Amino acid sequence: MKKQVCILGSTGSIGTQALDVIRQHADLFEVYCLTANDRYEELAAQAHAFRPAAIVIANEAHYQPLQQLMSDMPEVKVYAGKDALDQIVEADPIDIVLTAMVGFAGLSPTIHAIRARKKIALANKETLVVAGELICQLALQYHVDILPVDSEHCAIFQSLVGEDQNEIDKILLTCSGGPFRLCSHEQLERVTAADALKHPTWEMGAKITIDSATLMNKGFEVMEAKWLFGVPADRIQVLIHPQSIVHSAVQFMDGSVKAQLGVPDMRLPIQYALTFPKRLHLDGDRLDLFRQPLEFLEPDMSKFKCLSLAYDAINRGGNMPCILNAANEVVNAGFRRGDCSFLGMADVIEQTMAQATFDANPDYEVYIQTDAEARRIAAELMNGRQTTR
Repeated sequence: MKKQVCILGSTGSIGTQALDVIRQHADLFEVYCLTANDRYEELAAQAHAFRPAAIVIANEAHYQPLQQLMSDMPEVKVYAGKDALDQIVEADPIDIVLTAMVGFAGLSPTIHAIRARKKIALANKETLVVAGELICQLALQYHVDILPVDSEHCAIFQSLVGEDQNEIDKILLTCSGGPFRLCSHEQLERVTAADALKHPTWEMGAKITIDSATLMNKGFEVMEAKWLFGVPADRIQVLIHPQSIVHSAVQFMDGSVKAQLGVPDMRLPIQYALTFPKRLHLDGDRLDLFRQPLEFLEPDMSKFKCLSLAYDAINRGGNMPCILNAANEVVNAGFRRGDCSFLGMADVIEQTMAQATFDANPDYEVYIQTDAEARRIAAELMNGRQTTR
């Protein structure tokens, strides 16, 4: 029997690469549902190619034009709205839900998928950033496996296979350093969104590419690693690794280090999450260590303040990571519009963390309220600055 896969965010970078993996292994996987937020034309094209049982467009304004594009395929059900996302992941035939949506919006459908006892292939890191404790509790309660799709966390997961009884001394979390790792503080004052979107090694969506440039993405991944692997943040070390070959590593109590290496290709961790514990053939380049030097550098926490703020949020706990994430989503979008400077993003996030209501023991409703409040505060702070590019 083919595994039925639901892809939340199928038109994004992770979603499209997941479809390529499924295309290569059509004998093992079948697409049950595809979803998107705004890209309804791409969603329709994917539906025509993969013939899923259903598609969902989260932005209801696109429902009618999407229906028209799908009029020649009445067997594919077309739904719209955020509630439809929550409902579709609960469909009985689904075996695996790949959460490739971006941002806070991925939290609710992930919770619904866990409660429906679906295997989770997790690419939406904000789910664990915002509500890691809640998600882990639900996964235990409903006996649901969460397999990481981020290249770094997939590398850690692979390094831990067969090490169940061995204590982790340290997680070594690598990152490329983004396009500005060699820039001075003065140079960072002048960089633009166009500059930040030129990532040196990975092809990703705009939001995550900006987060990579600020190193906020790496701060999020520290939080993600904490919840996925049960390791406190002070034992998760971030290393700048410009070549993006060592995707991350684990140091054990005897000093041994196990790492996973490979070319920068997100299809590998996507496929591993879908096929674990098996390793299947994947078309693509192979790593040649004779042609590839490996460098490791310590990140400058003063220059990349967002990483420092992420550690602060982890240490505060409660709903502070939710505040951090909400403020970051606001300033990230603002930077891309030209409403906030590169360095100004960290300033707005820091002020939002200082002003938003702190709750040491949040539940789901608190996360919803916190997200709304922090977005409002961050938007007001950013609009008050009106910093140019």
